[in-house]
Amino acid sequence: MTSVRIWGPGVGAVVVLVATGAWARGSSAVDAGLWASVRPAIEERLVAQARGDGPGESEPALEARWFCEAQALDLRQEGDRVRAGVDTLCMEYGVRDGALQECGGAHYPQVMRLAREGGGYRVVAQEEPPDGAGYARWEKDHFSVFAASRLERREVSSAGLESAARLHFGLSAEGVVGDC
Repeated sequence: MTSVRIWGPGVGAVVVLVATGAWARGSSAVDAGLWASVRPAIEERLVAQARGDGPGESEPALEARWFCEAQALDLRQEGDRVRAGVDTLCMEYGVRDGALQECGGAHYPQVMRLAREGGGYRVVAQEEPPDGAGYARWEKDHFSVFAASRLERREVSSAGLESAARLHFGLSAEGVVGDC
C-alpha cells in the first residue's frame, strides 16, 4: 500500500509531462518538405495580389515593390491538393535619395488551397478573414487549436522583408527606413 502512495504521484507527473510534450510537438509540427514545396506559390500569389494596392506605386520615382512572406500554421495534404493555413505579411518598399522607404503593409492569416501543377503547386482558392466583428470567429472556424496558438504567439517582424528589399534595391544593410 505504501508503494502505491509513493509511486502514484510519480506516475501521474510522468503522464502530465508526456501529454505536455505531445501537445508542444503537435503544436509546432509542420511538414517542412511540403512547406518548401508550396511556399513559393503562396508567396508569389501574395505579391501578385498586393501589386497596385500600395501608396508607393503612385510615385513612380520610388520604384516601389511589394515583398511578402508566409509562415505555415498548418498544412494538410490530400492527394495532389494541399490546404495551407498561413500567417502572411506583405510590405511595400521603395527608394528615395538612396534610402529605403516603407510605403505600406498588411498582416493577416489566410487559408490557401493549392493543386499540384507540373513540378510545383499553384494556388486554386484563397480565404481571408473579414474586417471587423467576424475576424476572430473566422480564425476560430478556419484554424486548429494548435495553429491558432501559433498565430497568437507570433511576433510579426518585417526584418526579413526589409533585408530582401535592401538587397533588391542594392542598398546597404544599415540605414534608417523612412516613410513614403
